[in-house]
Amino acid sequence: MDKGIAIKVDHISKTFRIPHEKVSSLRGAAVSAFSRNKGYEEFKALDEISFEVKKGEFFGIIGRNGSGKSTLLKILAGIYQADKGKVHINGRISPFLELGIGFNPELSGRDNIYLNATVLGLSQKEIDKKFDSIVKFSELERFIDQKLKNYSSGMQVRLAFSVSIHANREILLMDEVLAVGDSNFASKCLTEFNHYKEMGKTVILVTHDIATVQRYCDRAMLLRNGKIMKIGKAEDVGDEYMYQNMSDEEKRMYDEQKTEPGQYASQGDKNKGKDQKKAEITGVKFLDKNGNEKNVFETGDDMSIRVYFEKNKTVEKINFGLAIFNQEGHYAFGINTIIDKIDTIKYVKDGYCQVDYNNIPLKTDLYHIGFAIYGESENIAYDYAPKLKTFKVFSKDKNFGMMNIDYRWN
Repeated sequence: MDKGIAIKVDHISKTFRIPHEKVSSLRGAAVSAFSRNKGYEEFKALDEISFEVKKGEFFGIIGRNGSGKSTLLKILAGIYQADKGKVHINGRISPFLELGIGFNPELSGRDNIYLNATVLGLSQKEIDKKFDSIVKFSELERFIDQKLKNYSSGMQVRLAFSVSIHANREILLMDEVLAVGDSNFASKCLTEFNHYKEMGKTVILVTHDIATVQRYCDRAMLLRNGKIMKIGKAEDVGDEYMYQNMSDEEKRMYDEQKTEPGQYASQGDKNKGKDQKKAEITGVKFLDKNGNEKNVFETGDDMSIRVYFEKNKTVEKINFGLAIFNQEGHYAFGINTIIDKIDTIKYVKDGYCQVDYNNIPLKTDLYHIGFAIYGESENIAYDYAPKLKTFKVFSKDKNFGMMNIDYRWN
Protein backbone atom coordinates (compact mmCIF):
# COMPACT_ATOMS: atom_id res chain seq x y z
CA MET A 1 0.00 0.00 0.00
CA ASP A 2 1.14 3.57 -0.73
CA LYS A 3 2.94 5.03 2.31
CA GLY A 4 0.82 8.17 2.02
CA ILE A 5 -2.39 6.17 2.60
CA ALA A 6 -3.63 5.62 6.17
CA ILE A 7 -6.60 3.38 5.36
CA LYS A 8 -7.49 1.45 2.22
CA VAL A 9 -10.86 -0.33 2.02
CA ASP A 10 -11.21 -2.76 -0.87
CA HIS A 11 -14.70 -4.03 -1.82
CA ILE A 12 -15.89 -4.93 1.67
CA SER A 13 -19.41 -6.18 2.40
CA LYS A 14 -21.18 -7.02 5.65
CA THR A 15 -24.54 -8.76 6.13
CA PHE A 16 -26.45 -9.25 9.38
CA ARG A 17 -29.24 -11.70 10.15
CA ILE A 18 -32.35 -10.16 11.70
CA PRO A 19 -34.42 -12.79 13.56
CA HIS A 20 -38.20 -12.82 13.09
CA GLU A 21 -39.02 -15.05 16.04
CA LYS A 22 -37.65 -15.51 19.53
CA VAL A 23 -36.16 -18.93 20.37
CA SER A 24 -36.31 -19.46 24.13
CA SER A 25 -35.64 -23.21 24.54
CA LEU A 26 -33.33 -25.97 23.29
CA ARG A 27 -36.29 -27.68 21.64
CA GLY A 28 -37.18 -24.46 19.83
CA ALA A 29 -33.58 -24.07 18.64
CA ALA A 30 -33.54 -27.66 17.33
CA VAL A 31 -36.84 -27.20 15.50
CA SER A 32 -35.64 -23.88 14.07
CA ALA A 33 -32.40 -25.48 12.83
CA PHE A 34 -34.26 -28.04 10.70
CA SER A 35 -37.09 -25.74 9.64
CA ARG A 36 -37.34 -24.68 6.01
CA ASN A 37 -38.49 -21.28 7.18
CA LYS A 38 -35.30 -19.42 8.06
CA GLY A 39 -36.98 -17.33 10.76
CA TYR A 40 -34.77 -14.38 9.89
CA GLU A 41 -34.04 -11.94 7.11
CA GLU A 42 -30.69 -10.81 5.85
CA PHE A 43 -29.77 -7.13 6.10
CA LYS A 44 -26.87 -5.95 3.96
CA ALA A 45 -25.28 -3.21 6.04
CA LEU A 46 -22.37 -2.67 3.60
CA ASP A 47 -22.30 -3.54 -0.09
CA GLU A 48 -19.00 -3.48 -2.04
CA ILE A 49 -17.47 -0.47 -0.25
CA SER A 50 -14.10 0.82 -1.54
CA PHE A 51 -12.25 4.02 -0.63
CA GLU A 52 -8.95 5.40 0.64
CA VAL A 53 -8.07 7.86 3.39
CA LYS A 54 -4.78 9.73 3.16
CA LYS A 55 -2.44 10.24 6.10
CA GLY A 56 -3.14 13.51 7.90
CA GLU A 57 -6.60 13.77 6.37
CA PHE A 58 -9.76 14.77 8.25
CA PHE A 59 -12.28 12.44 6.62
CA GLY A 60 -16.02 12.65 7.29
CA ILE A 61 -18.59 9.87 6.87
CA ILE A 62 -22.23 10.93 6.77
CA GLY A 63 -25.53 9.25 6.05
CA ARG A 64 -28.92 8.52 7.54
CA ASN A 65 -29.51 5.98 10.31
CA GLY A 66 -29.04 2.46 8.93
CA SER A 67 -26.79 3.59 6.09
CA GLY A 68 -23.82 1.53 7.37
CA LYS A 69 -21.66 4.24 8.97
CA SER A 70 -21.15 2.65 12.39
CA THR A 71 -20.75 -0.83 10.90
CA LEU A 72 -17.97 0.48 8.68
CA LEU A 73 -16.15 2.09 11.61
CA LYS A 74 -16.39 -1.12 13.65
CA ILE A 75 -14.84 -3.05 10.78
CA LEU A 76 -12.01 -0.49 10.59
CA ALA A 77 -11.52 -0.85 14.35
CA GLY A 78 -11.43 -4.65 14.11
CA ILE A 79 -14.61 -5.16 16.15
CA TYR A 80 -16.49 -6.65 13.19
CA GLN A 81 -15.10 -8.91 10.49
CA ALA A 82 -16.15 -8.12 6.93
CA ASP A 83 -17.89 -10.96 5.03
CA LYS A 84 -15.78 -10.19 1.97
CA GLY A 85 -13.19 -7.70 0.86
CA LYS A 86 -10.06 -6.40 2.59
CA VAL A 87 -9.11 -3.53 4.89
CA HIS A 88 -5.53 -2.25 5.01
CA ILE A 89 -4.54 -0.07 7.98
CA ASN A 90 -1.25 1.84 7.94
CA GLY A 91 -0.84 2.86 11.59
CA ARG A 92 -2.31 2.24 15.03
CA ILE A 93 -5.97 3.07 15.63
CA SER A 94 -7.57 4.79 18.61
CA PRO A 95 -11.32 4.05 18.34
CA PHE A 96 -14.05 6.05 20.04
CA LEU A 97 -17.16 4.32 18.78
CA GLU A 98 -19.84 3.96 21.44
CA LEU A 99 -20.46 5.41 24.87
CA GLY A 100 -19.32 2.97 27.56
CA ILE A 101 -17.13 0.66 25.45
CA GLY A 102 -14.04 -0.25 27.48
CA PHE A 103 -15.45 1.27 30.70
CA ASN A 104 -16.58 -0.38 33.93
CA PRO A 105 -19.44 1.54 35.63
CA GLU A 106 -18.53 0.12 39.05
CA LEU A 107 -15.03 1.57 38.92
CA SER A 108 -14.03 5.18 39.54
CA GLY A 109 -13.13 7.59 36.77
CA ARG A 110 -9.48 7.24 37.82
CA ASP A 111 -9.55 3.44 37.52
CA ASN A 112 -11.37 3.63 34.19
CA ILE A 113 -8.65 5.85 32.77
CA TYR A 114 -6.09 3.16 33.55
CA LEU A 115 -8.39 0.40 32.28
CA ASN A 116 -9.28 2.11 29.00
CA ALA A 117 -5.77 3.37 28.30
CA THR A 118 -4.37 -0.12 28.90
CA VAL A 119 -6.85 -1.53 26.35
CA LEU A 120 -5.55 1.08 23.88
CA GLY A 121 -2.00 -0.21 24.38
CA LEU A 122 -0.48 2.26 26.85
CA SER A 123 1.84 1.00 29.57
CA GLN A 124 1.26 1.94 33.21
CA LYS A 125 4.31 4.21 33.06
CA GLU A 126 2.83 6.03 30.03
CA ILE A 127 -0.56 6.36 31.73
CA ASP A 128 1.06 7.74 34.91
CA LYS A 129 2.82 10.35 32.80
CA LYS A 130 -0.33 11.40 30.92
CA PHE A 131 -2.85 11.00 33.75
CA ASP A 132 -2.98 14.65 34.87
CA SER A 133 -3.30 15.85 31.26
CA ILE A 134 -6.14 13.37 30.59
CA VAL A 135 -8.08 14.53 33.66
CA LYS A 136 -7.47 18.20 32.91
CA PHE A 137 -8.73 17.88 29.33
CA SER A 138 -11.87 16.04 30.50
CA GLU A 139 -12.57 18.84 33.06
CA LEU A 140 -13.53 16.17 35.62
CA GLU A 141 -11.01 16.88 38.36
CA ARG A 142 -13.72 17.10 41.06
CA PHE A 143 -15.36 13.83 40.03
CA ILE A 144 -12.39 11.65 39.09
CA ASP A 145 -12.73 9.40 42.16
CA GLN A 146 -16.50 8.93 41.82
CA LYS A 147 -17.86 5.71 40.33
CA LEU A 148 -18.50 5.98 36.60
CA LYS A 149 -22.14 4.91 37.02
CA ASN A 150 -22.74 8.27 38.74
CA TYR A 151 -21.44 10.20 35.72
CA SER A 152 -23.81 11.79 33.24
CA SER A 153 -23.55 10.66 29.62
CA GLY A 154 -21.75 13.90 28.77
CA MET A 155 -19.18 13.34 31.53
CA GLN A 156 -18.52 9.79 30.29
CA VAL A 157 -17.97 11.08 26.75
CA ARG A 158 -15.50 13.68 27.99
CA LEU A 159 -13.52 11.08 29.92
CA ALA A 160 -13.50 8.52 27.08
CA PHE A 161 -12.57 11.11 24.47
CA SER A 162 -9.78 12.48 26.62
CA VAL A 163 -8.27 9.00 26.99
CA SER A 164 -8.60 8.37 23.23
CA ILE A 165 -6.73 11.50 22.15
CA HIS A 166 -3.94 10.84 24.66
CA ALA A 167 -3.39 7.30 23.35
CA ASN A 168 -0.92 8.73 20.80
CA ARG A 169 -2.25 6.66 17.90
CA GLU A 170 -1.83 7.60 14.24
CA ILE A 171 -5.52 7.17 13.36
CA LEU A 172 -8.48 8.41 15.40
CA LEU A 173 -11.94 6.91 14.73
CA MET A 174 -14.85 8.97 16.06
CA ASP A 175 -18.51 7.94 15.92
CA GLU A 176 -20.91 10.78 16.82
CA VAL A 177 -18.54 12.00 19.54
CA LEU A 178 -19.96 15.52 19.24
CA ALA A 179 -23.59 14.42 19.65
CA VAL A 180 -23.32 14.09 23.44
CA GLY A 181 -22.05 16.83 25.69
CA ASP A 182 -22.12 20.62 25.66
CA SER A 183 -21.13 22.90 22.81
CA ASN A 184 -17.99 24.12 24.60
CA PHE A 185 -16.59 20.61 24.83
CA ALA A 186 -17.57 19.89 21.21
CA SER A 187 -15.59 22.97 20.17
CA LYS A 188 -12.66 21.74 22.28
CA CYS A 189 -12.79 18.36 20.51
CA LEU A 190 -12.70 19.99 17.09
CA THR A 191 -9.71 22.11 18.13
CA GLU A 192 -7.95 18.91 19.18
CA PHE A 193 -8.81 17.33 15.82
CA ASN A 194 -6.98 20.22 14.14
CA HIS A 195 -3.94 19.55 16.33
CA TYR A 196 -4.06 15.95 15.11
CA LYS A 197 -4.02 17.16 11.53
CA GLU A 198 -1.07 19.46 12.20
CA MET A 199 0.85 16.48 13.57
CA GLY A 200 0.12 14.52 10.38
CA LYS A 201 -2.33 12.17 12.07
CA THR A 202 -5.60 10.98 10.57
CA VAL A 203 -9.14 11.60 11.88
CA ILE A 204 -12.22 9.78 10.63
CA LEU A 205 -15.44 11.31 11.90
CA VAL A 206 -18.93 9.82 11.60
CA THR A 207 -21.67 12.36 12.23
CA HIS A 208 -25.13 13.57 11.14
CA ASP A 209 -23.99 17.19 11.38
CA ILE A 210 -23.50 18.45 7.83
CA ALA A 211 -22.10 21.80 9.03
CA THR A 212 -19.32 20.10 11.04
CA VAL A 213 -18.32 17.95 8.07
CA GLN A 214 -18.28 20.88 5.67
CA ARG A 215 -16.40 23.14 8.05
CA TYR A 216 -13.69 20.78 9.30
CA CYS A 217 -13.30 17.81 6.94
CA ASP A 218 -10.94 17.76 3.94
CA ARG A 219 -13.06 15.13 2.21
CA ALA A 220 -16.22 13.22 3.00
CA MET A 221 -18.17 10.15 1.96
CA LEU A 222 -21.95 9.76 1.80
CA LEU A 223 -23.41 6.32 2.54
CA ARG A 224 -26.97 5.23 1.79
CA ASN A 225 -28.34 1.72 2.24
CA GLY A 226 -24.84 0.32 2.55
CA LYS A 227 -23.50 1.87 -0.66
CA ILE A 228 -21.29 4.88 -1.40
CA MET A 229 -23.43 7.57 -3.01
CA LYS A 230 -20.77 10.26 -3.24
CA ILE A 231 -17.17 10.78 -2.18
CA GLY A 232 -15.11 13.93 -2.62
CA LYS A 233 -14.97 17.50 -1.32
CA ALA A 234 -16.75 17.85 2.01
CA GLU A 235 -18.80 20.81 0.74
CA ASP A 236 -20.15 18.84 -2.24
CA VAL A 237 -20.87 15.70 -0.24
CA GLY A 238 -22.64 17.68 2.47
CA ASP A 239 -24.81 19.40 -0.14
CA GLU A 240 -25.75 16.06 -1.70
CA TYR A 241 -26.71 14.70 1.74
CA MET A 242 -28.89 17.74 2.36
CA TYR A 243 -30.66 17.33 -0.99
CA GLN A 244 -31.28 13.65 -0.26
CA ASN A 245 -32.75 14.58 3.12
CA MET A 246 -34.98 17.15 1.44
CA SER A 247 -36.24 14.55 -1.03
CA ASP A 248 -36.84 11.97 1.73
CA GLU A 249 -38.65 14.51 3.88
CA GLU A 250 -40.77 15.65 0.94
CA LYS A 251 -41.94 12.07 0.35
CA ARG A 252 -42.54 11.45 4.07
CA MET A 253 -44.60 14.61 4.49
CA TYR A 254 -46.57 13.91 1.33
CA ASP A 255 -47.39 10.36 2.45
CA GLU A 256 -48.23 11.53 5.96
CA GLN A 257 -50.54 14.31 4.83
CA LYS A 258 -52.19 11.99 2.30
CA THR A 259 -53.28 9.65 5.09
CA GLU A 260 -54.15 12.22 7.74
CA PRO A 261 -57.92 12.59 8.29
CA GLY A 262 -57.64 16.38 8.39
CA GLN A 263 -54.92 18.89 7.60
CA TYR A 264 -55.83 21.54 10.15
CA ALA A 265 -57.80 22.30 13.25
CA SER A 266 -60.42 24.93 12.41
CA GLN A 267 -61.48 27.03 15.42
CA GLY A 268 -63.42 30.01 14.10
CA ASP A 269 -67.21 29.72 14.58
CA LYS A 270 -66.39 26.31 16.10
CA ASN A 271 -69.86 25.91 17.62
CA LYS A 272 -71.57 26.30 14.26
CA GLY A 273 -72.18 23.72 11.53
CA LYS A 274 -70.56 24.02 8.12
CA ASP A 275 -73.67 25.57 6.54
CA GLN A 276 -73.84 28.25 9.23
CA LYS A 277 -70.21 29.41 8.98
CA LYS A 278 -69.68 32.78 7.35
CA ALA A 279 -66.44 31.51 5.76
CA GLU A 280 -64.44 28.33 6.02
CA ILE A 281 -60.89 27.22 5.20
CA THR A 282 -61.04 24.17 2.92
CA GLY A 283 -57.45 23.41 1.91
CA VAL A 284 -53.88 24.63 1.48
CA LYS A 285 -50.92 24.04 -0.83
CA PHE A 286 -47.25 25.02 -0.76
CA LEU A 287 -45.89 25.76 -4.25
CA ASP A 288 -42.42 26.29 -5.67
CA LYS A 289 -41.52 29.03 -8.16
CA ASN A 290 -42.80 26.87 -11.04
CA GLY A 291 -46.17 26.30 -9.41
CA ASN A 292 -45.45 22.70 -8.42
CA GLU A 293 -46.75 21.47 -5.08
CA LYS A 294 -43.95 21.01 -2.57
CA ASN A 295 -43.47 20.65 1.20
CA VAL A 296 -39.69 20.93 1.57
CA PHE A 297 -37.69 24.01 0.59
CA GLU A 298 -34.15 25.34 0.79
CA THR A 299 -33.16 28.68 2.30
CA GLY A 300 -33.34 31.26 -0.51
CA ASP A 301 -36.05 29.45 -2.50
CA ASP A 302 -39.19 31.19 -3.69
CA MET A 303 -42.28 29.77 -2.01
CA SER A 304 -46.00 30.38 -2.44
CA ILE A 305 -48.77 29.53 0.03
CA ARG A 306 -52.20 29.04 -1.50
CA VAL A 307 -55.18 28.71 0.83
CA TYR A 308 -58.61 27.61 -0.43
CA PHE A 309 -61.83 28.72 1.26
CA GLU A 310 -65.61 28.90 0.94
CA LYS A 311 -67.64 32.01 1.72
CA ASN A 312 -71.25 32.34 2.77
CA LYS A 313 -73.22 34.53 0.34
CA THR A 314 -74.41 36.83 3.15
CA VAL A 315 -70.85 37.93 3.98
CA GLU A 316 -70.01 41.24 2.32
CA LYS A 317 -66.42 41.82 3.41
CA ILE A 318 -63.70 39.20 3.84
CA ASN A 319 -60.03 39.47 4.89
CA PHE A 320 -57.19 37.06 5.50
CA GLY A 321 -54.26 36.69 7.90
CA LEU A 322 -51.27 34.39 7.48
CA ALA A 323 -48.51 33.68 10.01
CA ILE A 324 -45.43 31.40 10.03
CA PHE A 325 -44.16 29.68 13.20
CA ASN A 326 -41.29 27.28 13.81
CA GLN A 327 -41.86 23.94 15.55
CA GLU A 328 -41.25 25.49 19.00
CA GLY A 329 -44.07 27.92 18.28
CA HIS A 330 -41.86 30.98 17.83
CA TYR A 331 -43.51 33.59 15.61
CA ALA A 332 -41.37 34.08 12.49
CA PHE A 333 -43.54 36.37 10.34
CA GLY A 334 -47.15 37.43 9.92
CA ILE A 335 -49.24 39.46 7.45
CA ASN A 336 -52.89 40.26 6.77
CA THR A 337 -54.93 41.93 4.07
CA ILE A 338 -56.26 44.62 6.42
CA ILE A 339 -52.82 46.06 7.27
CA ASP A 340 -51.65 45.69 3.67
CA LYS A 341 -54.89 47.26 2.35
CA ILE A 342 -55.50 44.46 -0.17
CA ASP A 343 -58.68 44.33 -2.23
CA THR A 344 -59.85 40.71 -1.75
CA ILE A 345 -62.56 40.67 -4.46
CA LYS A 346 -60.30 38.65 -6.78
CA TYR A 347 -59.69 36.05 -4.06
CA VAL A 348 -63.41 35.67 -3.41
CA LYS A 349 -63.97 35.10 -7.12
CA ASP A 350 -61.14 32.52 -7.39
CA GLY A 351 -61.99 30.69 -4.16
CA TYR A 352 -58.43 30.94 -2.88
CA CYS A 353 -55.83 33.51 -1.84
CA GLN A 354 -52.12 33.19 -2.48
CA VAL A 355 -49.04 34.78 -0.93
CA ASP A 356 -45.72 34.63 -2.77
CA TYR A 357 -42.55 34.76 -0.69
CA ASN A 358 -39.35 35.62 -2.55
CA ASN A 359 -36.00 34.28 -1.36
CA ILE A 360 -37.29 32.82 1.93
CA PRO A 361 -34.72 33.57 4.69
CA LEU A 362 -35.80 30.78 7.04
CA LYS A 363 -33.07 28.45 8.38
CA THR A 364 -33.23 24.65 8.82
CA ASP A 365 -36.34 23.76 10.83
CA LEU A 366 -39.90 22.46 10.64
CA TYR A 367 -42.43 25.28 10.29
CA HIS A 368 -46.21 25.54 10.32
CA ILE A 369 -48.58 28.23 9.15
CA GLY A 370 -51.56 29.71 10.96
CA PHE A 371 -54.37 31.12 8.85
CA ALA A 372 -57.46 33.17 9.69
CA ILE A 373 -60.45 34.51 7.76
CA TYR A 374 -61.86 37.80 9.11
CA GLY A 375 -64.61 40.23 8.29
CA GLU A 376 -63.86 43.95 8.38
CA SER A 377 -62.04 43.63 11.72
CA GLU A 378 -59.31 41.35 13.04
CA ASN A 379 -61.15 40.98 16.34
CA ILE A 380 -63.59 38.31 15.11
CA ALA A 381 -62.43 35.38 12.98
CA TYR A 382 -64.93 33.53 10.79
CA ASP A 383 -62.49 30.63 10.64
CA TYR A 384 -59.08 30.08 12.19
CA ALA A 385 -56.54 27.28 11.78
CA PRO A 386 -53.56 27.77 14.15
CA LYS A 387 -51.64 24.87 12.59
CA LEU A 388 -52.96 24.72 9.07
CA LYS A 389 -50.08 22.78 7.51
CA THR A 390 -46.36 22.15 8.01
CA PHE A 391 -43.39 22.61 5.72
CA LYS A 392 -39.66 22.07 6.16
CA VAL A 393 -36.64 24.18 5.28
CA PHE A 394 -33.03 23.04 4.86
CA SER A 395 -30.15 25.48 4.86
CA LYS A 396 -26.50 25.38 3.77
CA ASP A 397 -25.79 28.37 6.00
CA LYS A 398 -23.69 27.49 9.05
CA ASN A 399 -24.60 30.48 11.22
CA PHE A 400 -27.13 30.34 14.03
CA GLY A 401 -30.72 31.56 14.43
CA MET A 402 -34.08 31.29 12.69
CA MET A 403 -33.33 33.65 9.79
CA ASN A 404 -30.62 33.87 7.14
CA ILE A 405 -30.29 37.67 7.08
CA ASP A 406 -28.22 39.30 4.35
CA TYR A 407 -25.23 40.99 6.03
CA ARG A 408 -21.62 42.02 5.58
CA TRP A 409 -18.77 42.93 7.94
CA ASN A 410 -17.86 46.60 7.44
